[in-house]
Amino acid sequence: MLIRYAHPAMQQIWSMENQYKTWLSVEIAIDEAWAKQGLIPAVDLKAIQENAGFDLNRIGEIEAQTHHDVVAFTRAVSETLGDEKKWIHYGVTSTDVVDTANGVRLKQANAIIREDLEALHELLKKQAVQYKETVMIGRTHGVHAEPTSWGFKLARWYDEIERQIKRFDEVATAVEVGQISGAVGTFANISPEIEESVCESLGLHNQPITSQVLPRDLHADYLATIALIGSSLESFATEIRSLQRTEIREVQEFFDKKQKGSSAMPHKRNPIGCENISGLARVLRGYLVPAYEDITLWHERDISHSSVERIVLPDATSLLDYMLTRFTKILRQLEVYPDRMKENLDKTGGLIYSQRVLLKLIDAGLSREAAYDLVQPLTAKAWDEEIPFEALVKKSPEIQATLGEDALSDAFDYQYHLRRVDEVFKRLGLN
Repeated sequence: MLIRYAHPAMQQIWSMENQYKTWLSVEIAIDEAWAKQGLIPAVDLKAIQENAGFDLNRIGEIEAQTHHDVVAFTRAVSETLGDEKKWIHYGVTSTDVVDTANGVRLKQANAIIREDLEALHELLKKQAVQYKETVMIGRTHGVHAEPTSWGFKLARWYDEIERQIKRFDEVATAVEVGQISGAVGTFANISPEIEESVCESLGLHNQPITSQVLPRDLHADYLATIALIGSSLESFATEIRSLQRTEIREVQEFFDKKQKGSSAMPHKRNPIGCENISGLARVLRGYLVPAYEDITLWHERDISHSSVERIVLPDATSLLDYMLTRFTKILRQLEVYPDRMKENLDKTGGLIYSQRVLLKLIDAGLSREAAYDLVQPLTAKAWDEEIPFEALVKKSPEIQATLGEDALSDAFDYQYHLRRVDEVFKRLGLN
C-alpha cells in the first residue's frame, strides 16, 4: 500500500497495530462467549479484559522464532497475563481469528467507502440539476451527433453511481462476516453458539458453514465490485479528459495558480487528476485475477490466499477511497465552459440537425428512403465544402416544396432535443 494513494484513516485500518488490535478483540470476544457458557471463571475473564495486551516488537521477536504470526501474537498476549492466559485461543484455530478480524477491518473500511460513494452521488445530483439545460454536442464514435446537455451527462453518472452503491452495499455486507468453527470448520471443539455470540459482539454476521476458512468467493465478489466502481470512475474521468482537449475545451480540471503542468512547456494545463483515476482503475482491475484464484484452496484450507489478501484487500480499499475522494474533488472544482459548448455545437453549420430535417420530411408525406436520399447529399456537400447545412437545406427546391420556412427553422432549434430532459430527470428523482 503506497502512502501516496492512501488516506490516514485507511492507513490506520490496515496498519499492523490495528491488525493485532482486532485480533485481540476477537480473542477477548471468544473468551467472553466461553464465560457465558460457564467454562471461563468470571475472575479470569475480568483479568483478560483488563490486562490482555501486546507489544509489536515482542510479536516480531517471537515470530522470528516460530515463523507463525498468530502463534507469535497469542504468546505475546499471554506474556501480559497470569494463569488466565490458558484461555487465550481456547478451542479455536488461527483462521478463526484472522478471518473474523478481517471482517472487522473490512467493515471499518466499508464505512469510509460508503461515505465516499454517497458524497459523489450527492454532488452528481446537485450538478446534474445545475447544468440540466447547459446545451452541448453529444458525440458518437467521437463525431458530432445531436445536442444533449452537460447536466444530462452528469445525470447518467448519477444513475451509475446509484447502481454502484447498491452493488457495494450487497458485497460489503457479505464480507462483514466472521467464523469461529475450529480446525476444519466442524465445530468439534467449539459450539456454533460461541461463533454467533462472537460475531454479534463484533457487529458481524456469521457464515452458516465454512471449511475453517471463509469461502473466498465472497471476497472475489467484493473486489470485483470495487474494480467495477473504479471502472465507472475511469469512464467519467476519460470523458473529462476528452472534453479538456485543446480542440474541444468544454471543461477543464481546476488549475491552481502555483501549479505546473509541464517541466518543459509553461503553457501546459493537463488533466492529471483524471489520468490518475484512469491509471489506478487499471490497478484495481488487476486485483481480480488473484482474487478469483484465491477461491480455489486445497481441501479444507491452505494459505495460498493469505499473502494475496495482505496486499489486495488493503490496496483495493485504500485505492478506491482515494479515487472516490479525488474524483469528487475534481468534479466539485471542474471548470465548465457553456459558451465553448455552444460554439462547438454550431461548429458543423447545422449538420447535427440532419435527422430532424429527415423526420420532418417523413412527417410531411415523403417515404423514409426518399427523405434520406434527399438529405444525405446535402450533408455530404456541407461536410466536403464546409458550407452551412442549414443554408443548403433552405435553398433546396425539393425541401422547400415540402416544408415551409417555419418548419425548417424549427428543425434547427436545439431546444427540441432537450424537451424530454425533465421527464428523464423525474425518473431519476432529480426534480
